[in-house]
Amino acid sequence: MAENTRISREDLEGKFRALQADIQGRAADKKQSAIAIGSAAASIVVLLAYLFGRRRGRRRASRVEFRRF
Repeated sequence: MAENTRISREDLEGKFRALQADIQGRAADKKQSAIAIGSAAASIVVLLAYLFGRRRGRRRASRVEFRRF
C-alpha cells in the first residue's frame, strides 16, 4: 500500500524555487541569442539601405563634364 505522506510547505517552496531558477536560466540564454540576432538583422538593414540609397543616387544624379579648351 501507498504511504500517506504529507507534502509540507518547505517541499513546495523548494520545488517552486528550483523551477523558477530553471526558467530564469533558460530565459537568460534566449535573451542573449535574441540580442545577437536582433543586432545582426539591424546591421543588415542599415547596410542594405546604404547600398540601395547609393545606387539610387547614382541613377538620379546628373553628370557634368568639364572640358578645357
